[in-house]
Amino acid sequence: MRPFLRELYEGDSLRARRFRQALFTFDVLTILFVIATSFLPRTGVVEWLDVAIGIGIALDLAGRLIASRQPSGEFLRLTTWTDLISLLSFLLPLTSEGAGFLRALRTLRLLRVVGLVERIEGPAAAPRVSGEVVLAVANLLVFIFVMTGIVFETQHRVNEDIRNYADALYFTVTALTTTGFGDVTLVGTSGKMISVLIMIFGVTLFLRLAQILFRPQKVRFHCPSCGLGRHEPDAVHCKACGTVLAIPDEGE
Repeated sequence: MRPFLRELYEGDSLRARRFRQALFTFDVLTILFVIATSFLPRTGVVEWLDVAIGIGIALDLAGRLIASRQPSGEFLRLTTWTDLISLLSFLLPLTSEGAGFLRALRTLRLLRVVGLVERIEGPAAAPRVSGEVVLAVANLLVFIFVMTGIVFETQHRVNEDIRNYADALYFTVTALTTTGFGDVTLVGTSGKMISVLIMIFGVTLFLRLAQILFRPQKVRFHCPSCGLGRHEPDAVHCKACGTVLAIPDEGE
């Protein structure tokens, strides 16, 4: 079993790449489900889908642990712990909004997208994947939806302006962008502190994304001599040590 799973998770065969494509699709659909159901009432269908997704997460996590060369090292990864938290939120018979807040942590699964894309297409595809952009977008989206959950959980019982997740999301985005319409505000000392955190960290993440998008485009390719990881797309030599590079391209 272990060699078979290791080949699926780490191998370069066509079967392994198709398996990781399926994992990628499952991750994307799971994130879309989490976001969509945050704004929908809890129904029997949603609860059954929760269980089905939870079983899928459990199987993936078990497969990764079995395939890993150092299973204990997997528990040093942030994604492992967020998977465990989200697994509990999907499988436990909880229908309260608190479970919805835990499900928001599932968006951290976005942070695995870059690695999965590289392992789907193989090493030659890595320079074509703008990993920093994906990570910056993932960090921003995770922050938005986790803070939305915190805003809702701390405010919906005491604040008439926060009646559902849509209100919480609206406040989070307006605070993050420092738009500040003023029609929705958080009450109490805790609400003010949450607003401060959203503005400080949210603006930082937003500016980080803008910086990556508008700076000169480079590709990720590790120099075999000095290890420099980013180069101009048409670079022939490493600008740090002068080593000849062989950056794969699409033949354009």
